[in-house]
Amino acid sequence: MAAADLGPWEPATVREVATYFARFPGPWWIAGGFAIELATGRTIRPHDDIDVGLLRSDHLGAHGALPGWELWAADPPGQLRPWRQGEPLPAHVHDVWCRPGAASPWRVQLMIDESDGPDWVSRRDPRLRRPVRELVRRSADGIPFLAPEVQLHHKARACRPKDVVDLHAALPVLGPAERAWLREAIAGTTPDHPWLVLLQ
Repeated sequence: MAAADLGPWEPATVREVATYFARFPGPWWIAGGFAIELATGRTIRPHDDIDVGLLRSDHLGAHGALPGWELWAADPPGQLRPWRQGEPLPAHVHDVWCRPGAASPWRVQLMIDESDGPDWVSRRDPRLRRPVRELVRRSADGIPFLAPEVQLHHKARACRPKDVVDLHAALPVLGPAERAWLREAIAGTTPDHPWLVLLQ
């Protein structure tokens, strides 16, 4: 959701994000295209922004991870508004843009996910659930990232050119169980999706 009319982006690095969220009180993870790169261990393509996932049950801790920053909630269909510290965001708000100050470029986009007790619940299909402990993997240097099959399920809906690039990059690192989960997850809502052939 990087739109030029809302101000420029200068994405933080993965390591910068890890520093920002080192003391975050709940689980967090690198999401989006950077998650696929962490899963594959290599750079794949340029990125317009960097996504950081967290659970709605923990989202009020975001201000503490980014003290002094401006955090703006993305109210559908695309309006940004200031998000005040201590304000619970409504259920329809899933994205938050973050920057150090008004004159600074946007650095981090927060993606707020749902949960039910110990389980993550997909916003794309609430029938899809996974224990939060199985949702996140870690890179060799300990940086948490969203499991690639879960990230690809999210990307399958838009199926943009960059999402296809990410799919082909991630296929070699998906084991049989991960491929089966992704195949079933996509087929549950889009039984004729073009990715299903690639996941056989």
